[in-house]
Amino acid sequence: MTYIKKPAIRHPGLRQNNLGLTRRDYEGVLSTLCAGCGHDSISAAIIETCFELDLPANRIAKLSGIGCSSKTPNYFLDRAHGFNGVHGRMPSVATGANIANRDLIYLGISGDGDTASIGLGQFSHAIRRRVNMIYIVENNGTYGLTKGQFSATNDRDSKSKKGEDNLFDSIDLAMLGIQLGAGFVGRSFSGDKDQLVPLMKAAMRYNGFALLDIISPCVTFNNHAASTKSYDYIRDHSEAVDKLDFVPEREEITADYEEGQTIYVKMHDGSMMQLHKLSQDYDPRDADAALATLRKRFTSGQVVTGLLYIDDRKQDLHELMKTTKTPLNALHMDELCPGRAKLDEINKEFA
Repeated sequence: MTYIKKPAIRHPGLRQNNLGLTRRDYEGVLSTLCAGCGHDSISAAIIETCFELDLPANRIAKLSGIGCSSKTPNYFLDRAHGFNGVHGRMPSVATGANIANRDLIYLGISGDGDTASIGLGQFSHAIRRRVNMIYIVENNGTYGLTKGQFSATNDRDSKSKKGEDNLFDSIDLAMLGIQLGAGFVGRSFSGDKDQLVPLMKAAMRYNGFALLDIISPCVTFNNHAASTKSYDYIRDHSEAVDKLDFVPEREEITADYEEGQTIYVKMHDGSMMQLHKLSQDYDPRDADAALATLRKRFTSGQVVTGLLYIDDRKQDLHELMKTTKTPLNALHMDELCPGRAKLDEINKEFA
């Protein structure tokens, strides 16, 4: 695999965030993906999100598996911690790292094959265990590295580039995420930066498992007229259930919306997710309503985007297990090995 570093030259007029960093400081190496790939737009949205949230690289751990999507962590946040795991096993790596150090922000990048096929079991249990992470699925409905076979998220009526029929129903990862208990579920389109960046900001601030299913067309193998994951299809069939804005705790709310119902969801750190309901009867805090909306729109060929579901009361894995707040590598020896008396006390609990 070829890695081409970007030039180190920085224009002196680039805008800086509160850390004194520019967007260039959040970039990685040059992308080797196909020109026009939706994954590169997602990488750009991650860069924009971290820049605007003033996140230092040493607080972020980016994790991935195998596939075109799992290459993308090379293209952003080159100063962050990183681990590229085995195909479909990224969630278990994220779980172990999160248990060891809760102080980091865990950003998992996966694809539809990496998540919905070989990694489906690990994906399910990461949700069930409420691992505090942002899980991004770069969803294009195809296996791009192995020349365009259908993935498990490809719709049944979506033909291949060669006109072959898909014989099987698709797995809707957003619906699955809600059913399994994910506390934050959103869906967006890689080409919709105005929607995608606020969703990412809120997911970064959510305490628990945050799932973002991002439709990201494969320009080489799944961007033809018969594909339901193509740029043209998503633009023509996308329906946003809300208009989004993310308001950091330190900033005044200045978002300007047209008349209509607006609701606010408070994140765990005091920041706000502001939702303007374009569908007056849609409540993202109602799991049953969210699932019904997704099913209804899917049968009519529509792709629902926006914040689909949120539960701001859920506990994360550390709260459930009552783990130490100190990273394991920072614990003193007397805390790691408290002595024979403590071991006897623990053993009595299993007697």
